[in-house]
Amino acid sequence: MLIVVPDDNPPALAGTPALARLRKIDEVRLYDSDATDPAVLGDRLKDADAAVNIRGRTRFTAEVLQGCPKLKLISIWGTGTDNVDLQAAAARGITVTNTPGANALAVAEHTVALILAVVKQLPQADRAMRQGGWPRNLVPQLRGKRLGLIGTGLIGREVAAMGRGLGLEVVAWTFHPNANLAVSLGLRYVELDELLRTSDIVSLHLRATPDTLRFLNRDRLSLLKPTAFVVNTARGALIDEAALVECLRENRIAGAGLDVFATEPLPGGHPLVTLPNVLLTPHCAGMTPDSNLIGLDMAVENIENFLKGKPTHVVAWLGK
Repeated sequence: MLIVVPDDNPPALAGTPALARLRKIDEVRLYDSDATDPAVLGDRLKDADAAVNIRGRTRFTAEVLQGCPKLKLISIWGTGTDNVDLQAAAARGITVTNTPGANALAVAEHTVALILAVVKQLPQADRAMRQGGWPRNLVPQLRGKRLGLIGTGLIGREVAAMGRGLGLEVVAWTFHPNANLAVSLGLRYVELDELLRTSDIVSLHLRATPDTLRFLNRDRLSLLKPTAFVVNTARGALIDEAALVECLRENRIAGAGLDVFATEPLPGGHPLVTLPNVLLTPHCAGMTPDSNLIGLDMAVENIENFLKGKPTHVVAWLGK
């Protein structure tokens, strides 16, 4: 069995116990450069029986999969599956797995860090002091404010618990509300319009699917209070980025903390980098030594279980 890792750049799998464990299964070919070019990815995978996908920017399109006649498994390190054409994979009998929950704590902590930093204007204060200033602006206090979560999966649940620990009132909206979960988390499900109109902080925790593309669109952004903040550690595709830039530039919302973007890496000269009320991080929310090792082990375990005929963490194509 040939297992190909087409995109370990920057290195995540190389040098870890998970790679040693992977090599015990069978032959492994690991590439330490990008595979964003479809021709490069196709060439690397043409003889592969299984692939371990490290980077979300590597796109397993229908065209790429067509050139991989032996491929039977794509084991994704991470939760997001928007870089894989799930319909095409299903049509070719290719199983797709991911590692849900491996980085939930890390992403939730990063989400809360963004909330604290952007609301308390920490980057602005730091910049001003480095330029000789001594800013003493009045900034919002979090206790008693409303945190609106869009999505209550594993990460959203952790953010809910941390938010309550900060004294925030937590409300949520999701496609499939769960009354028992709401009780256990101490939150209340509300209609989406109410969440957007009344929340002081709106935090996104949905998967990127055709149904969630630009979910926070121009019309929904217009419902936010001028004192509200938007935080996104899920996927850039969830927000209409051009509309968000307009809102921030015209101070129709107070600010944003963003870890994910419509195009990654963020292109040079992007309008977001010019806005003082935005805090940007480079899609690194889930990157901690702890979560990396847990996720890599899960990705290898998914291959082991697939070969035993008991696949785990299988991602289904939900066709219409």
